Amino acid sequence: MRMHWGTVSMMKTIDELWYGNVSPFEQCTRGDKRLKELLKLVARNREELDGTLTDKQKETLEKFEECMNEMHGNTDRDAFSYGFRLGAQLMAEAFLLPIGEDEE
Repeated sequence: MRMHWGTVSMMKTIDELWYGNVSPFEQCTRGDKRLKELLKLVARNREELDGTLTDKQKETLEKFEECMNEMHGNTDRDAFSYGFRLGAQLMAEAFLLPIGEDEE
């Protein structure tokens, strides 16, 4: 069920997130010069390393990178989920607790 306020859909942001039109990672890294420098450095070092490895070593390195990418993907997803839930919990508490009243 969508709630509308005038002509603005109240579910627009969640829809955009669901359809992949909003990417928190891209928003966080856009314009980050240090990250761009690090990505270039990683690519340059990987390319240099490739030139020194045997085919078997390259295969092992690719498997290692696949495992690392999967691990980072999982931890990134978990961190995003936790952050989202924490933000929602903070908002709920902000609306539920009267101003000046602490829960103890």
